[in-house]
Amino acid sequence: MGFLKMVYQVYQRNLLAEIRRGKLPQHVGLILDGNRRYARAIGLPDILEGHRLGANKLEEVLTWCAELDIRMVSIWILSTENLMRPPEELAGLLRLIENKLRGTARDPKIHKKRMRIRVIGKLDVLPDSMREAIREAEEATKNYDGFFLNVALGYGGRQEIVDAMQNLLRDRAAQGMSLERAIEEITPDSLGKYLYTYDLPDPDLIIRTSGEVRLSGFLLWQSAYSEYYFCDAYWPAFRRIDLLRAIRSYQQRERRFGS
Repeated sequence: MGFLKMVYQVYQRNLLAEIRRGKLPQHVGLILDGNRRYARAIGLPDILEGHRLGANKLEEVLTWCAELDIRMVSIWILSTENLMRPPEELAGLLRLIENKLRGTARDPKIHKKRMRIRVIGKLDVLPDSMREAIREAEEATKNYDGFFLNVALGYGGRQEIVDAMQNLLRDRAAQGMSLERAIEEITPDSLGKYLYTYDLPDPDLIIRTSGEVRLSGFLLWQSAYSEYYFCDAYWPAFRRIDLLRAIRSYQQRERRFGS
């Protein structure tokens, strides 16, 4: 067992040295998938325990990213579809997320890293107490620029585009513009200014765990030119070596911004 551990460590060290010689992604998106399946796979009696393990894993992964000087990470932890889960499970999940957000506002490690928290999504579908926790976390970290963590809550990629279109047309109507003229003004640039992430760079690399090979609408507009990496590991079992392999895969591709 000791020999295998040593081989693993040597492999990880060599992989780290290899990727440090290449261009690193500046913005990484993470779809944290597989918490429930992991809980079932290891025989946990409560599915919520899988989500707790997943939350702990996130802290590890953010540390790995910071060590690589990847200073912007966007995570998807609650989709609009997730809001349709069984009430008991949903209540526990919402409570866990809310407590994590409130803890973030007071966590010395967050302040030491100067980590700015920003929550994106259709926030009006979330409970009042969750929105208050979001406000606390964002307010406590709003002046930081050491690391940027964007948290997608109540998020759906299609809904984001619908919201952007509606808000653009509302603004044009408020300006007294006719519908025909407003339609003519709709361009990728003008619509992009109404996205939840209007002032953020698009992700370079998006990683999804659990073996699912699809984006499910995560940053649907923003990921047009992102590179994707799909990892078989469930999110709570995601390893540092999995992150390094994803980055190596990203570095081995020739990025083409167009057809």
